[in-house]
Amino acid sequence: MYTDGFVLPIKKDRVEDYRAMATKAGELWIEHGALSYVECVGDDVPDGKVTSFPISVKLEDDEVVGFAWATYNDRAHRDEVMAKVMADERMKMDEENPPMDPARMFWGGFETIVQL
Repeated sequence: MYTDGFVLPIKKDRVEDYRAMATKAGELWIEHGALSYVECVGDDVPDGKVTSFPISVKLEDDEVVGFAWATYNDRAHRDEVMAKVMADERMKMDEENPPMDPARMFWGGFETIVQL
């Protein structure tokens, strides 16, 4: 199993816009072969002293932390799915007025070492 994880700031007053965008994106991930796709909005995400979800995205007062992940069979499967998703014209978002700040989003791929 392989997982891509994403953390990003979402405007509080645009969560529903983000939900619509994320639903569309998730449908594309699944269509192109991801095993699962999940999007979450922070509910209990405290500030840390050294680091935390809010610190990591430089969260502003009018924002909430978003956390998402997609799963795949392995890294090769992820690379194949990701290439298709990124090439899909339907993945284009409104760059003039997005419901989140893509510049403060971060992500990475993770190999599963424990799954219960």
